Amino acid sequence: MAPFLLLLLALSVSAATDVAEDKAFIGVNMGTDLSDMPSPTQVAALLKAQQIRHVRLYDADRAMLVALANTGIQVTVSVPNEQLLAVGQSNATAANWVSRNVAAHIPATNITAIAVGSEVLTAMPNAGPVLVSAVKFIHSALVASNLDNQVKVSTPHASSIILDSFPPSQAFFNRSWDNVMVPLLKFLQSTDSYLMLNVYPYYDYMQSNSVIPLDYALFRPLSPNKEAVDANTMLHYTNVFDAVVDAARFAMAYLNFTNIPVVVTESGWPAKGDSSEPDATVDNANTYNSNLIRHVLNNTGTPKYPGVPVSTYIYELYNEDLRPGSLSEKNWGLFDANGAPVYVLHLTGSGMILANDTTNQTYCIAKEGADSKMLQAALDWACGPGKVDCSPLLQGQPCYDPDTVEGHATYAFNEYYHLMGMASGTCYFNGVAAITTTDPSHETCLFAGRGGKNGTFLNSTSLAPSSNSTTSGSPYRLSGNSLIIGSLLWSMVFL
Repeated sequence: MAPFLLLLLALSVSAATDVAEDKAFIGVNMGTDLSDMPSPTQVAALLKAQQIRHVRLYDADRAMLVALANTGIQVTVSVPNEQLLAVGQSNATAANWVSRNVAAHIPATNITAIAVGSEVLTAMPNAGPVLVSAVKFIHSALVASNLDNQVKVSTPHASSIILDSFPPSQAFFNRSWDNVMVPLLKFLQSTDSYLMLNVYPYYDYMQSNSVIPLDYALFRPLSPNKEAVDANTMLHYTNVFDAVVDAARFAMAYLNFTNIPVVVTESGWPAKGDSSEPDATVDNANTYNSNLIRHVLNNTGTPKYPGVPVSTYIYELYNEDLRPGSLSEKNWGLFDANGAPVYVLHLTGSGMILANDTTNQTYCIAKEGADSKMLQAALDWACGPGKVDCSPLLQGQPCYDPDTVEGHATYAFNEYYHLMGMASGTCYFNGVAAITTTDPSHETCLFAGRGGKNGTFLNSTSLAPSSNSTTSGSPYRLSGNSLIIGSLLWSMVFL
C-alpha cells in the first residue's frame, strides 16, 4: 500500500453518534463494483491505516461487518433498494433484517445508523409508498432489541427532490411526494434522527450550461461580486454545497420542520472523465474534496446556520471500474483497488493530522501542454509577488537546466506550493499547474518535498530579485521582453 496519503478522516474529530453534536465528522462511502475488490480484512486495514472513523456500506455484508469488529469505526449499514419492498410490507421481515444484520454484530461492530434504501423517490418511485413503513418497521425492530438509542434510522435522498433550489429560501420538496416527506420528517423529528441528503456540486455544475462557475462548485475563493446572493434573505453563498444544504433546510421549514439536522451521505468529485467531461480531473477532485473536508471539519456551517455542523460522507473509498455509465462514474474513488491513492489530499492548515504520511512527497509542476505565455506570466509572479527564491534558476545555478519556461515554471510552482504548506488552491496558477507524486528533481536540482524536504516561509520583508519594480525584466524568464504586472492585477488573476 502506498505510504503517503494525507487523509482525512481522522479527522472525524468525534466518536459520538449524535450528528447534531458540537463537531462534524467526515466519513467515506464504500461501493463494491470492482473487478478486483479487496477482501474485507484488507478494506478494514486500509480504513484503520488512514484513520477513517466513519464508513457507510451500501448493504450489510456479514464478512465486512465482522472485519470491522473491534476497530471502533462507526458504521452505517444499508437496506438495499431491492430489499425495500419486502421490508416495507412486513414487520416480521424488518425484524429479521435487524436481527441478522445489526443486532448480531453489536457491540463488537460499532453500527450507528441504518440507511433504508438509497434515493428511493428518484431511483425507484414505485417503492415510495412503502418507504415510510420500511423506516418505521426497521426502527420498531431496533426498539424491540433495545438498540434504538444507539442506531439512528433514515433514508438518503437525491438533492433533485428539492425544487426551485436557488435561491435557497424559495426551495421546496417535490409536492408530489408530500405524502411521503411529511410523515418521514415527523418520524425523523420524533426519533432525533436526521435528513440524509446526497449533494453533488459536480452534477449541478455540469448541468448548469456554464451558469454555475467552476470555482463556485469547487469551494475556491470568490470575490464578493461573484458570490451568489439570496435576495429574500440577503445571505451570501460562496459554494454550491452550502446552497444545496440550506435549500434542504428551507424545504423542510416550508413543511413546518425546523429542527431536523442534515447529514450529507454522499458528496465528491470524479478524477477522470470522457471527452464530454473535461472538468473531471485529478486536480479538481483533489481541490473539491480537500476544501470540502476542511469546510466540514472547521464547523463552518452554512449561511443559514453558521457554526452548525454538517457531517459528510465522501463518495467514495475505491474507484469502481464495473459501474455502468460514463467514464466519470468509475472514477470517484480516493483509492485504487490495490490501496494506492488516486491523489493525495492536501489538508495542511486545517487542524488535521497526516495519516500514514511522513514524507510530503507531492509536487506542483507546470501542466503539460500549457500555454507558454501563461506559464511565463505565472513564473514571473511566483518569482516576484509570490516571493519564491528563484536564484537556483539563474545561469550556472543547479536548476538552470532544462532552460525552458516549463522547466523553470515547474521549479518555481513547486517552491511556492511548499512555501504555502501545500494548501488547497496553491498549485493552480490560473490553470497551468498540476499536482503530481512523481519527484521532478534531477541531478543536483532538488525540489521541495523530496524526502520530506519542505520550504520555509520567507520573511515578509524579503523579496525575490524579480519583484524589484525597477528591473526591466525578470532574470528567470526566457523572453527578454519586460512583462510587468501590478500586484492588484496579479491578485485578481491568481488569488
